[in-house]
Amino acid sequence: MSIKSFLAKRMAQRTKKRIESWSEKPIETQQKVFERLIEVAKKTKFGMDHNFGEMTNIKDFQSRVPVRDYEAMKGYVDLAVAGHSDILWPGRPLYFAKTSGTTSGAKYIPITKQSMPEHINAAKSALLMYIAHTGQSDFVDGKMIFLQGSPALKEVNGIKQGRLSGIVAHYVPKYLQKNRLPSWETNCIEDWETKVNQIVEETINQDMRVISGIPSWVQMYFEKLAHKSGKKIGDLFPNFKLFVFGGVNYAPYQSKFEQLIGRKTPSIELFPASEGFFAFQDRQDRQGLLLLLDSGIFYEFIEASTFFDSDYKRLTLEEVQMNVNYVMIISTTAGLWAYNLGDTVMFTSLLPFRVKVTGRIKHFISAFGEHVIGQEVERAMQAALAQSDAVVNEFSVAPQVNPGEGLPYHQWFIDFDSEPSDMQAFRHLIDQELQLQNSYYRDLIAGKVLQPLQITAVAKGSFDRYMASKGKLGGQNKLPRLANNRDIATFLETQDPVLM
Repeated sequence: MSIKSFLAKRMAQRTKKRIESWSEKPIETQQKVFERLIEVAKKTKFGMDHNFGEMTNIKDFQSRVPVRDYEAMKGYVDLAVAGHSDILWPGRPLYFAKTSGTTSGAKYIPITKQSMPEHINAAKSALLMYIAHTGQSDFVDGKMIFLQGSPALKEVNGIKQGRLSGIVAHYVPKYLQKNRLPSWETNCIEDWETKVNQIVEETINQDMRVISGIPSWVQMYFEKLAHKSGKKIGDLFPNFKLFVFGGVNYAPYQSKFEQLIGRKTPSIELFPASEGFFAFQDRQDRQGLLLLLDSGIFYEFIEASTFFDSDYKRLTLEEVQMNVNYVMIISTTAGLWAYNLGDTVMFTSLLPFRVKVTGRIKHFISAFGEHVIGQEVERAMQAALAQSDAVVNEFSVAPQVNPGEGLPYHQWFIDFDSEPSDMQAFRHLIDQELQLQNSYYRDLIAGKVLQPLQITAVAKGSFDRYMASKGKLGGQNKLPRLANNRDIATFLETQDPVLM
């Protein structure tokens, strides 16, 4: 065992004890986080506007601070971006993580002196908890790659701006610098395809042991490696021991990854975002991701089924239940207050609190009242793949409200790596599983309001071309699994699809 591997195991045990100390006292831990947030921010503009100094409990906070999304907080953020101090959090942010916006264009998410370390510590803790529970630490002796955005930052009004993954690249610990790939120069390449090609050149002959990134972009990297080397990834990198991912559900990609790698590979799932690092997979033998309760984030939850009602209830951890779909609301040391992140989660455990990400509150199909969510379409696809010889690269679903003939339906656009030998049977498998997942959808099919779903096979790479058309190819960008409109569908229908 190397010295680095030995020290990693020592650090892992200390991390395990620290995490157990707060995860065993979740309500008390969250109460302390809440009190600290309010106390520190009471003299900021936001704190004074909402009378933080007079708050005595969480109910006060909920009555005075409404749930807001980025658009509703933009007035405060714009002041901070302009260089003003003490707006959302004391002082000025260290950075603004620039992300893709909606109606307001780009979004600028503040990262402060207090919140930045939490991003780094959470990522480090995820690896250390893996070591603590598996005893596997030799991956620290090989090369690691993190497929991420450019670390090049732009300074505006004295505050640096860039992608979160690029900002984080500046904080790689010194003891990992020699292990880390790609080179700084390659990481700074903006064009994603050019960047991946260069990463292939830099890594193809290296001892890669940890590979990290959003599955769809890692898949592109693997495919290019396999094409250039003529080998399975597991043969090319025999010591490849760990895949670290976040952002999307891995299950729909898993069969393709195993085909590319040539074997199963242990993985760690993360739940990071520009707004905070919320959870990670702490155990290989447990379902769900450990919710980080001691990282400067106070959590609230709203049942997704009531979110668009005027009288929804904001719940704390004491009030949540398992197997209910919740919109996650956060208040943080970055100065986000009762902020609607947009993600939906479901609890898989209440001691400790573990969650799984079920989708986005804005990414659903309910053109007919069915409210199908991301988790449901992913489970339906996973179940169909398990019973079929098909291999799928990517997919997305949209409603077809006005078909040329017949009843409306859900249209599944699929990029097949290998089409099923019986497409109609594959289509039936997906539809039946979706009916099992969603009773509203089942009732609409039974009531002849909808016909069973239709599959449209698209040309390979169509989804990448769509993302590129939106300036979202690579990095942390994720293809929406489903939408309540036909924006993606309209683009894909220009790519010579074949209706199945």
